[in-house]
Amino acid sequence: MRRAVIWSERVPGGPDGRRMVTIALVDRIGSGLWTSVSVLYFTYVSHLSVARIGTLVAVAGAVGIIGSPLAGHIADRFPLTRVLIVVQTVRALAALALLTTDDFALLLAFCAVGSLGDRAGNVLTKLYATRIAGPDRVRYQAIQRTVANAGWALGGLAAAAALALNDSAAYQWLLVGDGLSFLACALLTLRCGEPPSASRTVTTSRTVTTSRDDAPATRPASPWRDRTYLAYVATETVLFLDDAVFKVGLPLWIVHATDAPHGLAPLLMVLNNVMVVALQVPLARFGATTAAARTLLLPLSGLFCLGGITLALSTADGAVAATLFLTAAAVAFTVAEMLHATVSWELSVALAPEAAQGSYLGAHGLAQAAQRSIGPLTVTTAIAVGPLGWAAFGTTIAATCLVQHRLVRDRLTRTPLSVPPTTVSEH
Repeated sequence: MRRAVIWSERVPGGPDGRRMVTIALVDRIGSGLWTSVSVLYFTYVSHLSVARIGTLVAVAGAVGIIGSPLAGHIADRFPLTRVLIVVQTVRALAALALLTTDDFALLLAFCAVGSLGDRAGNVLTKLYATRIAGPDRVRYQAIQRTVANAGWALGGLAAAAALALNDSAAYQWLLVGDGLSFLACALLTLRCGEPPSASRTVTTSRTVTTSRDDAPATRPASPWRDRTYLAYVATETVLFLDDAVFKVGLPLWIVHATDAPHGLAPLLMVLNNVMVVALQVPLARFGATTAAARTLLLPLSGLFCLGGITLALSTADGAVAATLFLTAAAVAFTVAEMLHATVSWELSVALAPEAAQGSYLGAHGLAQAAQRSIGPLTVTTAIAVGPLGWAAFGTTIAATCLVQHRLVRDRLTRTPLSVPPTTVSEH
């Protein structure tokens, strides 16, 4: 108990920071309940065909892409906690609405709204952490990501236990749990203080100046006119492709191209989750400043290259050799995932003007959203090509790390490194 208290006291951002970490845990437990069984729900409860389920997932994912920039734009103009409460409430209503119908058009609409809210919630949570944690934002990200992964695991275990009942009603109760988790997040957010916002301060002062002195308003910074930031987001889309390796690439590769036992696929997913929970916070110290985060792109490049090569080598004859190479690939991609999470968090904030953080982080959120669409296609293409496909996959991401390392250099040397946003005084 004492150890848990000490750990909670080390969460940056004070009481509000700890509350937001708790919200992340509740959110991910709910998501873990639903994500792992959503396809089964639409199959056995809604009685949709495979083609319709695929269409539903694809369309919902495409609609969700606009959630990141939309949420970032709104968060620069309205109190962040209020926007978060609205988004969490919308997510809850969208989830619970799925229980009311089997009509494909309505299911599609509710899933699209839920996907929109999911992407919006990710950006808003990141923006809140950036504002509340100040110079400790990298450590905060690591703690939040660790807790989120633990939440996914807890939700997944609960879902597995529920499905053991072999009753279609279990799917409905899991969906209810998902919706209630979002309502709980909204209620917990009510207790969070509003962090200071340079963007809203600038907007307010601009309005006062214009009304009193009729002075021309300064055009706010926009990521859509910032070529360097847009190029950075494009490189981020490539670096996020590792997410599809565990969700799509490894299971298909193990089954169709290696001598490894099929049961290795879920074990590698467990290994990924355990490593993130155990190592995300310790590894975050290597990217605690903007300069350090940029430097991490160099070893990150090597890890991506290693992951691709070991996957290519996993076609070796024999179950033991294949298992060893696949495990090495999973470890390499997991460490790369953790390092990239730290680098991405820090650079996406450091490259954004403080007065337009919401809009810029919203634009950055497009990288992860776009990866959800192109990631599965990319890894299945690598599988179709064979070992050389995986080697090319890893090498391409490795080269993109080097491109990003060069791309952000001039921008970061022209601005102060890791300038912390103002934090609430009692924190």
